Amino acid sequence: MKKRIGLIYATLNSVQPILDAFQEHAPEAVTLNFMDEELITDLNRLGKVTPRMLRRLIHLVEKAEESGVDGILLTCSCFTPYVPIVQKFFDTPIQSADYSMLELAVEKGNRIAVIATVEKAGPTTAQLIQEIADERKKEIEIQIEVMTEAFSALQNGYGEKHDEMIQQKIREVSTVNDVVVLAQFSMARALIGLGENTKPVLTSPEVSVKSMMSRLSQQDGE
Repeated sequence: MKKRIGLIYATLNSVQPILDAFQEHAPEAVTLNFMDEELITDLNRLGKVTPRMLRRLIHLVEKAEESGVDGILLTCSCFTPYVPIVQKFFDTPIQSADYSMLELAVEKGNRIAVIATVEKAGPTTAQLIQEIADERKKEIEIQIEVMTEAFSALQNGYGEKHDEMIQQKIREVSTVNDVVVLAQFSMARALIGLGENTKPVLTSPEVSVKSMMSRLSQQDGE
């Protein structure tokens, strides 16, 4: 039986990257989409996740579970730290967009660059990477680069400008880091046209799809 995956979005820009990743890496899965764009608007305006925003997120997850999905994937990295809290209210497995990618980043390097286009996403991602490294007793250094102007460009229809800005930053930070992490789904599009990069550049759509499908497969085997 095909697995049904509920995808939770805070921005329209995250839709195509994750749908493309499912099409390439898990074409057998059925995806259902649930979105509240006010979440990213409030996040950019307030610079933090508020109780009201968490309630809105939980409402989306509730709608997904009521639709009979087998798993739920949150596509906004800013909400990753809250997955354990949200999971307590639901039986359906909930997974963050980027946690598996961040584990891979810690595995691959000691110097890690985090590039984000949403103010909150940079520090949030860096904190999660540090927590993973601490758990593994590994010393790392993290460089955070936040490019809100790139997100604005994408929101205003200047996709090529968005991609070029991120590509330039990737090349810049690759000279002094072992691995580069793109903090948000919407940034994955910048890898097209990047060409060969001397250091690994990790983006979460592919990793999160594989991780979710593997998790559901393991549950079926229990």
